Amino acid sequence: MNYTQFIQSVAARPAVPPTQAEPITRATLETLAERISGGQARDLAARLPQELREHLGKPGEDAEPFGLADFLERVRSRAAMDLRSATDGARAVLDTLREAAGGKEYGDVVAQLPAEFWQLTGPAATRLEPRRVGT
Repeated sequence: MNYTQFIQSVAARPAVPPTQAEPITRATLETLAERISGGQARDLAARLPQELREHLGKPGEDAEPFGLADFLERVRSRAAMDLRSATDGARAVLDTLREAAGGKEYGDVVAQLPAEFWQLTGPAATRLEPRRVGT
């Protein structure tokens, strides 16, 4: 999937205005990079279009231990939108990420997230390999 296809896929999801697809994608990927390990962020970035890789860069190797509410607040702030739109947008980005990165890589990312993130990662994630609950 190339950059244009990724952004169009996010924009095609319900509740995501096309004009918000790029900002919500950047905000979600940057926030996700903070929440997962540096190695996992690099592995995920390698499966994405070049234009999206920079948003998964992170200075350290350790994941920041924050929950879903903080995740959504960070996305909301970065994308400059209301919380409902940020939540819908983050879900759209993660759904697109699942398609772009593939099941195994996406499953590795989800495995680093607390169980409460399943509200965003959706039921399709449960069809992946069993996951470990992260910190």
